[in-house]
Amino acid sequence: MPVALTASAAAASELAEQYAATRVRSLELVAPLSAEDAMVQSMPDASPAKWHLAHTTWFFEQFVLGALAGYTPVHADWHFLFNSYYNSVGPMHARTQRGVLSRPPLDEVLAYRLEVDARVARHFTRGDFDSQLQQCIALGLQHEQQHQELLLTDIKHALWCNPLKLAYRDDLALPLAANAAPLRWIDGCEGIVEIGASPWPHAPSMDHFASRQTSFAFDSESPRHRVLLRPHALANRPVTNAEYRSFIDDDGYRTAQLWLSAAWTRVQSEAWHAPAYWDDDLSHEFTLGGMRPIIPDAPVAHVSYFEADAFARWAGARLPIEAEWEHAASTLPVRGNFVEADLLHPAADTGTDTGLRPTGARQTDLRQMFGDVWEWTASAYAPYPGFRTLPGALGEYNGKFMCGQQVLRGGSCASPAAHLRATYRNFFYPPDRWQFSGLRLAKDRP
Repeated sequence: MPVALTASAAAASELAEQYAATRVRSLELVAPLSAEDAMVQSMPDASPAKWHLAHTTWFFEQFVLGALAGYTPVHADWHFLFNSYYNSVGPMHARTQRGVLSRPPLDEVLAYRLEVDARVARHFTRGDFDSQLQQCIALGLQHEQQHQELLLTDIKHALWCNPLKLAYRDDLALPLAANAAPLRWIDGCEGIVEIGASPWPHAPSMDHFASRQTSFAFDSESPRHRVLLRPHALANRPVTNAEYRSFIDDDGYRTAQLWLSAAWTRVQSEAWHAPAYWDDDLSHEFTLGGMRPIIPDAPVAHVSYFEADAFARWAGARLPIEAEWEHAASTLPVRGNFVEADLLHPAADTGTDTGLRPTGARQTDLRQMFGDVWEWTASAYAPYPGFRTLPGALGEYNGKFMCGQQVLRGGSCASPAAHLRATYRNFFYPPDRWQFSGLRLAKDRP
């Protein structure tokens, strides 16, 4: 007997369509890769493409299919290989050793995906997923979208490590050159404001899954709460390559006073002298389309929090706190250069993605708040007041990583558009720079 659903049939059908589309998208992203490409792990922080494909499938098998009575796993012995960090459901293969997993081969991993997808589809058809399992599927889709972006950034790093500097895809269009808008300061709101998302799911009904999961939020985005914003201003756009080049030319990487202590140690130990992927003559950078000329007015990418903080100090400014960023973005459309644009690289602002936000009797022009590059903030990735993790093993998803990391906002050129929202909190460690991470300046107002 199927479980009685609290969700509407229409909502379940919508979720099933989202499931199928998201899973197909992952396969499209790995299509340009060979089996050899798909098992490369170029550094401990990255994972092989094959592992991403298997782990996201394991997630659905473990937390969705595995919750059904009498379920038999497709490959019970793969559980150890493709668990990531869920200690409460069992041990896992060492993260740093994922690149040694030549077996199971890629074709068997792809067959595993197809089998799990077929089982999920059958249960959708029979109406076996109750409200709780549908919520878990929605979480799994957001999880897979995260891994789609990681798949691109991880393979970019792996191909960059190859002396031949070969492209992930030779057919990627070169982003259009355009003149960046003059840097202007946009006054932010002063006083008590609310940020964050309401705890998800918001209600027993699953109708909120319509419209591409726009009501979804990770537990780390909640609860909604009040914060006090002091007088401040945000830059109207992200920092560009040309502006960052000025920092380099002014000996920014050789001026210790600009850097945090841990940052200066990292600059010295790793001989940083430019963003990741820039060549030594500072004229070209490695992209998913191979080596290409640096576009001066495109947002600078692949800088760490350490570099973003040093640049802001050099510029006589600071990084925004996440509440300033979120409140400014909260009424803007989620529109920009995302993975769907198929550039897979930050682009100069052509003026077509401007978001105009009314503020009293005037309008402010905040550009490229979403897409192109994740924007580092000055905020540590910490729990909001009243934060509660999800129940059970899924409570390990976010909460246990709230230590030593910084929040980034806005999404990137490798992010799926449907994955983003103003409340979204991405997080990485301060030295990390293999992601599409950039910065927007902020400053205090008297």
